[in-house]
Amino acid sequence: MPTTKPDALERARRIRLVLFDVDGVLTDGTIWFFPTPQAAAGAPLSEEEADRFRGAAASLPTGTAIPPGSMIEVKGFHAHDGIGIVLARKAGVKVGVITKRISLSLALRARDLRMDFVRQGVERKRLALNEILQETGCSEDEVCCMGDDIIDLPMLRHCGLAAAPANGRPEVKAAAHIITDREGGKGAARDLLEFILKAKGVWEETAAHYLADSEDEPVTTSPAHSVQQ
Repeated sequence: MPTTKPDALERARRIRLVLFDVDGVLTDGTIWFFPTPQAAAGAPLSEEEADRFRGAAASLPTGTAIPPGSMIEVKGFHAHDGIGIVLARKAGVKVGVITKRISLSLALRARDLRMDFVRQGVERKRLALNEILQETGCSEDEVCCMGDDIIDLPMLRHCGLAAAPANGRPEVKAAAHIITDREGGKGAARDLLEFILKAKGVWEETAAHYLADSEDEPVTTSPAHSVQQ
């Protein structure tokens, strides 16, 4: 069971939108770099790619040699988290990510899961949060944010339900209303989403509909337990 503050359950009942950090939350924090096809083929860089490399190379120690455009960033995601996101969206809860890094791997994962919001390259996460709130019409009380490091604190301090995975930094855990048993990239997001859907009283019906869609079987539901949108 997750570690929760006394008001976490009541806060979870109001949630209509869940926003995740990525590295250390939807992943275990490991970032993989692999050679690009362009590097392998010796293809020239575009002007934009060359400028991006020069900016990154400026921060490297003197004498460090990394060929321009030679690497791509790859992330690994947990299947349980993916199903949790699908279930949340079936229950009418919108889902998105706010992250400082930029990754094609994340863009593809978000597309596959039909995430509602994908904000990459974000330096100030609270501003991105505010923009999403304006777009959705949600109040701060109706959004849950999950992060693992201090860069996430501004958005965690301005949401209705602040969450952290088991691997979160101490400052983040102190600000969280809920800390999952599992670590980022190992089911933490799924644990959070299940907690929210159970608090809203829609978990069992949502799961039943998901199974019915998978097995092509009808599901009979009671009006008293209809999925809240």
